[in-house]
Amino acid sequence: MSLAEKIQTDIVTAMKAKDELRLSVVRGIKSAITYKETEKIRKLDEAESIQLLQTLVKQRKESIDQFSKGGRPDLAEKEQKEAALIETYLPAGASGEEMDAAITKAIAEAGATSIKQMGAVVKAAKAQLEGKTVDGKALSDLVRERLAKLG
Repeated sequence: MSLAEKIQTDIVTAMKAKDELRLSVVRGIKSAITYKETEKIRKLDEAESIQLLQTLVKQRKESIDQFSKGGRPDLAEKEQKEAALIETYLPAGASGEEMDAAITKAIAEAGATSIKQMGAVVKAAKAQLEGKTVDGKALSDLVRERLAKLG
């Protein structure tokens, strides 16, 4: 079942269950996908859909941070629930060991010896972790840490 089909069936399920939060979130996902497809004038492939979902989760996490700083725990909690629902549509995340192995291999492939080659290492590591959900900031931080030890 494709992501679009799964989202459509989840909309129907949420309507029948009268689950307002899930219905709102799933409709938002469908809307974002439809908007992106209209923008690109074609259907999104799986990788693009996953990228879009990761962007939606990142937006929610930024909102959680802002609401927490602003003293609005009620809104932060709502955003947390939305992020958790969106994450259910994402593939499994890369574990720490998998990220470590990908970084080690990427450093060897790129022949990286200093922090100046960080971009090439991050790109190679992301390629190694294709098909898994990867937090770009966490990956960059790990690569920076590893390259700092080398140089």
